[in-house]
Amino acid sequence: MAAARINFFLNHTNPLNSKATAHLRTDLRFQRRRPKTTSFCTRASAAPFHDESSAAGGSDPFVLTTPLYYVNAPPHLGSAYTTIAADAIARFQRLLGKKVIFVTGTDEHGEKIAAAAATNASTPAQHCDLISRSYISLWKQLDISYDKFIRTTDPKHEAIVKEFYSRVLANGDIYRADYEGLYCVNCEEYKDEKELLENNCCPTHLKPCVARKEDNYFFALSKYQKSLEETLATNPNFVQPSFRLNEVQGWVKNGLRDFSISRALVDWGIPVPNDSKQTIYVWFDALLGYISALSEDTEQPDLERAISSGWPASLHLIGKDILRFHAVYWPAMLMSAGLGLPKMVFGHGFLTKDGMKMGKSLGNTIEPNYLVQKFGSDAVRYFFLREVEFGNDGDYSEERFINIVNAHLANSIGNLLNRTLGLLKKNCQSTLPVDSSIAVEGTTFKDTVEKLVEKARVHYGDLSLSSACEAVLEISHTGNLYMDERAPWSLFKQGGAASEAAAKDLVIILEAMRIIAIALSPVTPSLSWRIYGQLGYSKNQFAAATWSDTKWGGLKSGQVMEQPKPIFTRIENPTEENGKEAPKKVVKKEKLPQAKRAVEA
Repeated sequence: MAAARINFFLNHTNPLNSKATAHLRTDLRFQRRRPKTTSFCTRASAAPFHDESSAAGGSDPFVLTTPLYYVNAPPHLGSAYTTIAADAIARFQRLLGKKVIFVTGTDEHGEKIAAAAATNASTPAQHCDLISRSYISLWKQLDISYDKFIRTTDPKHEAIVKEFYSRVLANGDIYRADYEGLYCVNCEEYKDEKELLENNCCPTHLKPCVARKEDNYFFALSKYQKSLEETLATNPNFVQPSFRLNEVQGWVKNGLRDFSISRALVDWGIPVPNDSKQTIYVWFDALLGYISALSEDTEQPDLERAISSGWPASLHLIGKDILRFHAVYWPAMLMSAGLGLPKMVFGHGFLTKDGMKMGKSLGNTIEPNYLVQKFGSDAVRYFFLREVEFGNDGDYSEERFINIVNAHLANSIGNLLNRTLGLLKKNCQSTLPVDSSIAVEGTTFKDTVEKLVEKARVHYGDLSLSSACEAVLEISHTGNLYMDERAPWSLFKQGGAASEAAAKDLVIILEAMRIIAIALSPVTPSLSWRIYGQLGYSKNQFAAATWSDTKWGGLKSGQVMEQPKPIFTRIENPTEENGKEAPKKVVKKEKLPQAKRAVEA
């Protein structure tokens, strides 16, 4: 297996070639000097993302990013899954009182974009505008509460990329060389032959790589071998879950090779400073979107000003297929520029269909717009966050989807609220007869709910989103069991003290529903609002709720409930058998270690 060959240019006609010659003389054995910055490593900490010590009041913002999605085609379910998960995390952090900057956006340069535009008989700019709008539209349908949407064709982004490039160049980490190797157009990346399948096929896209030889600029990644090894060793939380950290450590241990950061054959991109004949490699360009997004549109783009607005990021949330770019290339680039590293890179698993990864290139995607329009945003968000253990792979089945959301949202949560409000209307004129703190006296119900709420808080902070959903759902299970045991409909018929006890039972259940509405709002914001609204609260009161409002005692005597109506319409399933219980969990493709995933927020 012949390795790709790098042949250096020795002529001195280009102003960068003096640097290239210096790299040549050491035969890629770069001087192991630390870049000019005090520290690259994020301090390893046991403080999880749910730590409230950094709540509002002068603390650093919680900066959360999704990948910048590539616009060669409209969004697919994999993109939606990442963004739904990021939104749930962002909403939870806001509930803790933190200032959140949730960044998402689109990656709009590169060879595939130009090719896709040509296929559709449009210009690259027109194509990017169209596809970028489709992402914005889908995020709205899915109740995605992003704060920044960056496009890599934004002028402010180009300015930041050029400034960053110049800073890395000034640090001696960019040189010019000739590269020859096998190139995957879909990955926009040169591949080692040992990575490829039969007939030099890319293992991700299952398409043959093409032989190419290009005059490019290179980034001296190998120079940062030791720095990356130290970062990964001293801060095990930097890459999560832990088995992804093991992958990254393996890559680094096997030796880092310099990589090309420009393309001579791609016109649709940001021109390399001082060399308009080349454009900046799409990944070197797109990764900077996490920083350029922090720039305000009203100010002159400036790298330091953008950094001061919230960098380093608290969490990069990505699919595992782009882990190498985020956990190896990106930190080395930041080290070279003298900038801090993100606190965590979390690589989640794939959603599969028929056992295969879903992707635009493979043509086996599930249309997310179809799911939202057919089932609603709450159902889509809940199913994928509840049924796929975060970090692992999970498989989609429409039958399972329907069974789960019906059992959990319609039956357990929705039915509990509806029948309780119905009894309150019939027997108490929809008005609470007593404070919830008084109603619960003499029972263990409050203690059970408080323990489950705390479990949910811890799980959210540890990014265990499925477990957080389970803890909240267990509150509704507890409520349904309590209702069945107490049978308040029978107590009301007895009158007197029994009727008073029944009224207290209803207040207890409605207080539990209030707490569910808040605790589940990161996952199902629309459904949670409908619950909160039926409890007599305004939209402003719901928007102002924080995690501290999950404390027992919110409902007060005299509060008037809205008229009962279903908060979640049961989905018809023609294949469902009467009395058939939905399966409990989706089959996992990888086993996620039990160690708690936590870093300083």
